[in-house]
Amino acid sequence: MRILLIADAFNSLTQRLHTVLRDLGHTVCVQLALGEHALREGVDRTSPDLVLAPMLTTAVPEDIWSARPVLIVHPGPLGDRGPSSLDWALHDEAREWGVTVLQAAAEMDAGDAWASVPFRMPTGVAKSDLYRGEVADAAVQAVLLAVERFADPDRTPVALDPSAPDARGRLRPYHDQSHRRIDWAVDDTRTVLRKLRAADSRPGVLDELHGTAYYLHGGHPEDELRDGTPGRILATRDGAICRATTDGAVWIPELRRSRAKGSPPAWKLPAADVLAAHLADVPDVPVSPEQAAYRATYAQIRYTEEGPVGFLEFSFPGGAMSTSQCRRLLAAYRAACTRPTSVLVLGPERDIFSNGIHLGVIEAATDPVSESWSNITAMNDLVEAVLTTTDRLTVAALPGSAAAGGLMLALAADEVWCREAAVLNPHYRLMGLHGSEYWTYTLPRRVGAETAHRLTTEALPLSASRAESLGLIEASVRDTPAGFRTRVARHAAELAASDSTAARLGRKKQRLEENEGTRPLASYRAAELDEMARNFRGGPGERHPELRRAFVLKTRPLHTPDHLTRLCAPPC
Repeated sequence: MRILLIADAFNSLTQRLHTVLRDLGHTVCVQLALGEHALREGVDRTSPDLVLAPMLTTAVPEDIWSARPVLIVHPGPLGDRGPSSLDWALHDEAREWGVTVLQAAAEMDAGDAWASVPFRMPTGVAKSDLYRGEVADAAVQAVLLAVERFADPDRTPVALDPSAPDARGRLRPYHDQSHRRIDWAVDDTRTVLRKLRAADSRPGVLDELHGTAYYLHGGHPEDELRDGTPGRILATRDGAICRATTDGAVWIPELRRSRAKGSPPAWKLPAADVLAAHLADVPDVPVSPEQAAYRATYAQIRYTEEGPVGFLEFSFPGGAMSTSQCRRLLAAYRAACTRPTSVLVLGPERDIFSNGIHLGVIEAATDPVSESWSNITAMNDLVEAVLTTTDRLTVAALPGSAAAGGLMLALAADEVWCREAAVLNPHYRLMGLHGSEYWTYTLPRRVGAETAHRLTTEALPLSASRAESLGLIEASVRDTPAGFRTRVARHAAELAASDSTAARLGRKKQRLEENEGTRPLASYRAAELDEMARNFRGGPGERHPELRRAFVLKTRPLHTPDHLTRLCAPPC
């Protein structure tokens, strides 16, 4: 079937559906919703059998949906309507939610239903994590069911009846800042976290700090720091600030300055960096990865052990890794390598693994070129440490997606295990970068030089199952976000107990020594960084600085990128 995806952006869900549908043999193209003319042009160009809208905030023109089938993916249960579905689900602390695929109609979210898939709401999870996890899982199920039904000439959609027993949703208004506002003098920790999580990662919660309006992004509970007037900043850690509530405190990792009329645009940055001028008397309270594992507090890096297996867990907002985050993770990795374990597992408990260097911090730096160099050097140091570890097996466990240098960090491990839902982007081209993190060493060794070239130049996302078939990763695991960690722990324990582990370690060390004799790792690093330095500096023919700024500011493109407009045939 020829399927056209229309979306506001080629976001995580759109990418995931793009990979899943292609893997099933469909021919897929993408058209960004850049106005009605662009949508009509995309439909005319591709002449699709089906138009699918995974993420759309504007109405599809009537002349499109009246002439051909258009299915809308709505992140709410049957009967739910409105633009803030997930926000309300989190605000109301719903225990169950769902995703519904509707046929486009004159009234938003009111068309006939082709499929609806329910799911249990996890506790303590913010909107962006929920969207990329349980929501995306349900959306894939619902879309595949809808596509299957659409292909059956004897099946028709079901007219939506809001009064039906299984129609649990209802029409909701836009969840604006009047619903999100935090009253620090009244709201307890649970209430503050509920509001913060419902606004993550967009639009954030509008608040005022030191006389300036900011949007607060992210929220994590703090059970030990309690001494302070509600709203007061009590401490900093890992770039986050800790603010007192009426009965405790919460950690807020990022802030975005509210844009006043005539002022330049702003983007999310580490909260402590944004407020640095006001935090001279605020203590920084670091916590070690080992301590963080046993305390109910905010930490970006945690370390635990289960017998012979060590787990180095890290979770950075949005998957971006700044210079300081790379250095802290490297220090934690080196410490983990001193422990008496035979297997070391790297990765977060759930959601994004890593997307590489922190473009937001770089763009905000006084000297972006210098900060880019510091960041990429720190990232390379981390990847090198993983590549040269020969006294234990390393496993990268990806519960969620990875891209660019973040994926190359994963590929440095001996084995890569992905949750089947993970989407992988093994390329740098769309950011105007040659790429680093030893990709010219690791990628061809896993998939061959020809496939490595194709993956990095096509710049299209890969499903975990497709990546496994190419040899890019070792395993694609079908499980829920919550179940993946348990599955990884079991497989890691089996790996540690295997009789072949000692022999594998010997071969690993010998292979590294042989490769060093042929071409040292330092040679790959130097060649890659020479190209990256040129990219960072900009100049004639170099687009990275402008592409970085457009990415950070979320600048609306003028047209759909060429690599998405081509009809993407099923992968060979």
